[in-house]
Amino acid sequence: MSDFALVLGGGGPVGVAWETGIVAGLAEAGVDLTRAGLVVGTSAGSIVGAQLALGRDPRQMLQAQLASDVRARGDSRLQEAARVNMQSFLEMFTRLRLGGGRPEDLRREIGAFALRAETISEEEWLASFGRTLGESPWPERDFRCTAVDAEDGSFVVWTRDSGVPLVRAVASSCAVPGIFPPVTINGRRYMDGGVRSGTNADLARGWPLVVVLAVMGARRNDPLAENARRLLERELRALAESGSRVVLVQPDEGSLEAFGLNLLDFGRRQAAAEAGYRQGRAEAERLAAALA
Repeated sequence: MSDFALVLGGGGPVGVAWETGIVAGLAEAGVDLTRAGLVVGTSAGSIVGAQLALGRDPRQMLQAQLASDVRARGDSRLQEAARVNMQSFLEMFTRLRLGGGRPEDLRREIGAFALRAETISEEEWLASFGRTLGESPWPERDFRCTAVDAEDGSFVVWTRDSGVPLVRAVASSCAVPGIFPPVTINGRRYMDGGVRSGTNADLARGWPLVVVLAVMGARRNDPLAENARRLLERELRALAESGSRVVLVQPDEGSLEAFGLNLLDFGRRQAAAEAGYRQGRAEAERLAAALA
């Protein structure tokens, strides 16, 4: 069955590891999410989604996350960027997200913050994706990758028809404002698609079945998580109203414990991947029934 859509949400390097673990655990139990007719990826989910849409084996993807050299190989600059810029990002995001206002205006303010922030270079940021995606062409499968124009706050969805290199589209979707640099595409600068929504699940509207992996929104007593949860609930309602049946997978307690408090903590990837794998195995029966 390929008449289902797969939505993969954002969540930093920890989210990449957890989502990879989930799909690998499901694959090990006989549930193949690579058969999705549509794959929507936002931020971390765009990395995982691109690989799945390219037909990569989820179990090999998991091994790459667990490999001992992954945690150190070339990541020191990314880790340092995340560490140095995290506090200013949290302060800005909390102030704007919790302060109200029109979403478009908030996105423009976040974009202005992203454009003036001191980060690693765009070239260095793009190079960090080469290990995973290299020169891979856009998948033949319908893969959609989200981003936000940092200058005017408009939401964009990259597809095979956009004429944008896959690695550049994914890098733009992952460009956390103020932490990593916006990515230049056709003369414009683009930032993390999660600035609009942690999942952008509404892009799957109209599909008979939508499987959503949502990293953010599961943790309680966290203002940012609560905001992500509200957005997700609104999107899930829109999907249901369009006639879609939704299967939602969020981190269980074991996975949340493995995450720690910082989704940009590269050192948490192995634990998050292992927790995701265990949860994927545990979720297999439910997913298999939905996909039957």
